[in-house]
Amino acid sequence: MKSLSERVEQLAPSGIRRFFDLAGSMEDVISLGVGEPDFVTPWNVREASFAALEQGYTAYSANAGLLELRQEIATYMQEKFAISYSTTEEIIVTTGASEGLDLAFRSLINPGDEVIVVEPAFVSYAPLIELAGGIPVAAACHAEDGFAIQPETIEHLLTDKTKAIIFCFPSNPTGSTMSRDQLADLALLVQKHDLYVISDEIYAELSYETEAICFATLPGMRERTIIINGFSKAFAMTGWRLGFTCAPPAITQSMLKVHQYGMMCAPTLVQFAGIEALRSRHKTVPDMVTSYRQRRNYFVKALNDAGLPTHLPGGAFYAFPYIGHTGLTSEQFAEQLLLAERVAVVPGSVFGASGEGYVRASYASSIEQLQEAIARIQRFMKKWQTQDEAASSHSH
Repeated sequence: MKSLSERVEQLAPSGIRRFFDLAGSMEDVISLGVGEPDFVTPWNVREASFAALEQGYTAYSANAGLLELRQEIATYMQEKFAISYSTTEEIIVTTGASEGLDLAFRSLINPGDEVIVVEPAFVSYAPLIELAGGIPVAAACHAEDGFAIQPETIEHLLTDKTKAIIFCFPSNPTGSTMSRDQLADLALLVQKHDLYVISDEIYAELSYETEAICFATLPGMRERTIIINGFSKAFAMTGWRLGFTCAPPAITQSMLKVHQYGMMCAPTLVQFAGIEALRSRHKTVPDMVTSYRQRRNYFVKALNDAGLPTHLPGGAFYAFPYIGHTGLTSEQFAEQLLLAERVAVVPGSVFGASGEGYVRASYASSIEQLQEAIARIQRFMKKWQTQDEAASSHSH
């Protein structure tokens, strides 16, 4: 038989899924692995979908999505970030933010184009760039900078093939945020080198100390930025698969072309749920954010107390503790913790080379579960310290 696509054959499977599948085959596991809210989608949002079904809204919507939903998205962007987007020319409703990423890459990239990926990064970025014929180039963030990207790091990586930069703030996996001044420095670099930006803002609502910055609001950035956002994280709607993109008309038209052939439209019933989620966000989202903030404060302090240095994340729902001092790789640490104590975390190495020495632990779990996870992690760290001391005394 003829061979399959080489491009796909060369892709590595998701490291997150490997650990998730392993944890799923074991009993009494506390999973801090998958980036998913533990909240159920608010009842009023679910009800909006039921009502649409009862009223027979079961046909395709427009390719770009229900006009009513695009209007709500435009209102949201205006109210939240003070930026206006045309409902008819600059917004696409997608099947999750993940489809939005795919559309962005396939619309921007020509074979051989390079895309700077700010790392540690969400596991989909590099494979999606490769599938679009591009070359991902890693730009590392470091703990000493609070995992914010430094413009000079990017500048050193630029070539005449560099087309775009992709980043996510608040970040998955580090939870780091960047200030307006830091992002403004990055914007100057983008303008100077005539680059596009894909700004993944899926965690924008989950920002704890300061409001998240929409990158397109920075001077000169609106015309060269694709905003990726969606309903999964802040609205507890992961399984609904609903996202959106905001971009200038020419880019949006290009993305819409790919979308209409590959996806046609996002599911209509889900779009009605999205309308209600946006309209009721002031009633539902703040309580979830308050809960995440409380969990973050507890969990990060507890990880530090357990001997795992962890920076305080400014957003999202991930802690990124340093495990390098254990002498284990991030994969070894995650595997041993899972086998010994039934706690699932994700090795930092799956988020790029700069994630090695760390693990990602989601605190989107109940406080009770987090407390039990911490008790198990403390037990694991004590055992590791005892073994380490025994090994070092034996070597002397």
